[in-house]
Amino acid sequence: MSQPSDDDLRELISSVRDCTACDDLPLGPKPILQGDPSSKILIVGQAPGRITHKKGIPFDDPSGVRLRDWMGISESVFYDPKKIAILPMGFCFPGTGKSGDLPPRPKCAALWRPQLLESLKGVELTLIIGQYAIDWHIRDGEKITLTERVSRWKDYMPSRLVMPHPSPRNNLWLKRNPWYEAEVLPALKRQISRVLNEKIS
Repeated sequence: MSQPSDDDLRELISSVRDCTACDDLPLGPKPILQGDPSSKILIVGQAPGRITHKKGIPFDDPSGVRLRDWMGISESVFYDPKKIAILPMGFCFPGTGKSGDLPPRPKCAALWRPQLLESLKGVELTLIIGQYAIDWHIRDGEKITLTERVSRWKDYMPSRLVMPHPSPRNNLWLKRNPWYEAEVLPALKRQISRVLNEKIS
C-alpha cells in the first residue's frame, strides 16, 4: 500500500472542512481543524465549543491562552499548521447538555480520524487532552482516572502526553495537583523546544 502524500493530506483536510455528515447539529456543521504535512506537534482535544464555532478558530479563548502558556509558545507558533496540527475528537460544536458541552459525536472520528492520523507523517509529539481523546489514543484497556493517567506522564513521553483540559473549570484540579505545573510542564516545554527546534518561553 502506498504511503499518503502531502497533497493527500491537504485534500483530506479540505474534505473534512466541507463535511456535512452531522446536519442535525444545533448550530449546523462547521468542522474546525488545523494541520499540514509538516506538522510536528498534534493537539487532540474534545470538540469545539460555542465560542470556537462562532470564531472558527481553535482555542481562541481562555483555554487556549492557558494551553499556549503550558506549551511555552506564542500564538504565531500555535496557529502555524506547519508546526502544530489541531485535530479534536469531534470537529464541530456538538451542542450543550445539562452540565456543559455534549461529548464529541463518535461518527466524526469514525469518518475521518484514521486517514488524518495516517497522513500526519511528521508528528513527533501528541498532546492528548481529556477522556474522549485518551480513550481513542491510549488503548491499553486500563480503566483509570484522568489524574492517574496524567500522573504517569513519564510512561508516555517523549512521543505523547496526557493532559487535563486547560479550561478555567479545572482551576481546582490544578490547585489540588501542584505537581502537574511543577514537574510535567517544564518537561513538556523542553520536549516542545526539541521538537520544534526553537527556544520557547
